[in-house]
Amino acid sequence: MEILKKPEHITSLATSGILLRAKVKVWTATKQDRDISDEVTSNKKAARNAGRYTKQLFADVQELRVLLNDRQTWYNFIQRVTYPWDGEWGYLPTSRIPQVMAEINQRKAKSMELLENFINAMPAAISNEAFVQGDMFKREDYPSPDEVRSKFRIIVQTMNIPEGDYRVTIADDLAEDLKRNFEAQTRDIIKDIHDKQNDQLVKVLQSFSHCCDSETVMEDGEVKVKRRKMYESTLTDALELCDTFADFNLNNDPRLEEARRDLLRVLDGVTIDQLRNNDTKRIVVKEGVDDILAKFGL
Repeated sequence: MEILKKPEHITSLATSGILLRAKVKVWTATKQDRDISDEVTSNKKAARNAGRYTKQLFADVQELRVLLNDRQTWYNFIQRVTYPWDGEWGYLPTSRIPQVMAEINQRKAKSMELLENFINAMPAAISNEAFVQGDMFKREDYPSPDEVRSKFRIIVQTMNIPEGDYRVTIADDLAEDLKRNFEAQTRDIIKDIHDKQNDQLVKVLQSFSHCCDSETVMEDGEVKVKRRKMYESTLTDALELCDTFADFNLNNDPRLEEARRDLLRVLDGVTIDQLRNNDTKRIVVKEGVDDILAKFGL
């Protein structure tokens, strides 16, 4: 009999971060209307259950559209701040937890503000729908403000990396199969994380190189050379990435560590004002960033 052991990498993952996901539930302002469905299927000489008519209760209300779009920004946010894990779950390095949780609280407050904006707009919007929807309008289709609030939920969940006790005595052939499968899954997870880290670094470097460059434009019939716009987020994202990679480099990838150190050296003491106004500093930073990109074959 053989003792099944988990790969060492899973221990590193378990102690270096947590799993994170967010679910946003919101009233979509739609309503199935059985009477209209029956009318349509009857007119088309179709079976009663051959179709269903779904009403858009607010045909064109900007506050609702913004609220529904906000739901997608939550999912985009989780993808941005975590590394691939499994479905909705993302892997969040320990060093990033305080900052990400602070941003989550800010996002929750913003989402609640958008919800209240929509609720405040509902009375006028319902009155307008009475004209827009004609005979389809039913006042009972519209919930009260408290009902709308009750349908809105932001669920942020965290979870430790599942470990369990894999040192279970089992048949030799089954143990080998499970170990191979487990190791393959772990390797895939680590590869996805490593690939995203490389993509993040390259994206930041390319953004710096682009923003530090100049461009030729035509103004009032004259050709002029102008600085490209430098965003403060480009600098802060780069520094945050360097901090994360310092504590979180699962493969101990020497190229990633070298690039991190080189980028910190290039940005040492650099301010956003210098990058916006000092041509010499922009050139120096661009040259340093381009040297790092060259090591990635870019």
